Amino acid sequence: MRILVFGGAGFVGLNIAAALLARGHAVTLFDRAGLPPDARKDFASHGDRLTAIQGDVTDSQTVEKVIATGYDAIVLGTAITAGPAREASDPETILRVNLLAQTPILIAARRFGIRRIINLSSAAAYGTSAFRNVLLDEETPCDPTSLYAITKFASEKVAARLAGLWQQEIISVRLSAVFGPWERNNDVRDTPSPQAQILAAMQGGYEAVLSRPGVRDWIYAVDVAEAVTLLIEAAKPKHQLYNISSGMEWPALKWGQELAALHPGFVCRLTSAGEAATVDLHSPADRAPLSVARLAKEFGWRARFGCTESAADLSRWWTAHRGGA
Repeated sequence: MRILVFGGAGFVGLNIAAALLARGHAVTLFDRAGLPPDARKDFASHGDRLTAIQGDVTDSQTVEKVIATGYDAIVLGTAITAGPAREASDPETILRVNLLAQTPILIAARRFGIRRIINLSSAAAYGTSAFRNVLLDEETPCDPTSLYAITKFASEKVAARLAGLWQQEIISVRLSAVFGPWERNNDVRDTPSPQAQILAAMQGGYEAVLSRPGVRDWIYAVDVAEAVTLLIEAAKPKHQLYNISSGMEWPALKWGQELAALHPGFVCRLTSAGEAATVDLHSPADRAPLSVARLAKEFGWRARFGCTESAADLSRWWTAHRGGA
């Protein structure tokens, strides 16, 4: 299959590309940013099955020209993961990239006969509902508040409406709190995962200090990529919306301590009285976990990486790509 991934140079996009390439597909990555040098090196063995195009997703003419070259599936992964400061200063760009750019892509996909579209949404779409429920399934009412959450929820509703009108396969997936290989600082991601911040502390030679344990159903990006690949390859998925989560809760603190056990001298701990945290959990409370019953029942899918496994795997990846010891 030929698959086009918008936002393909982002860390989730790169993990999806790796999974698709490993299964023999041809992948085109479309992103404003270029492919990171390490990724070019890692993916070099796939030869001409990987193509990287630098472009602006809001340039509808360029987007249409790329889609016109012919693909079997599209992954919509472009997004600005905005924090409050960016929301206040530049709401227009957030809305344009996260939501308005979606429609020209869907129109072009319909025109050129794209078989399936996967829209990457977020657990953020649940909004305040995530703090009023013990488990979040695809039927839980959503109450998004941030612009990022609002645009993600709206993207799902637009996709579902047009899929019904056009009789086209457009599937949205709500990703839980993702971390993993290729996550890095850039100008469109204001909320790096606690795990990425813990790695940054280790690389910077300072302690990773958290204000609370930070319990969540964290999911490793490799697992996300495998679930997305499954939905691309499936004969005919039954639903238009799926949660993607590890289905397991663990504290970010424990994850950091698992990492520290692999790197003697590094410390991950809770704050002492009056001490400032060095790791931002991006939320004053822990949200409810996402149910993965829908994916499990239909496809038998389960995440492979828990707390210990993901710490060990990301440690290996970080050592290979960042020169860590």
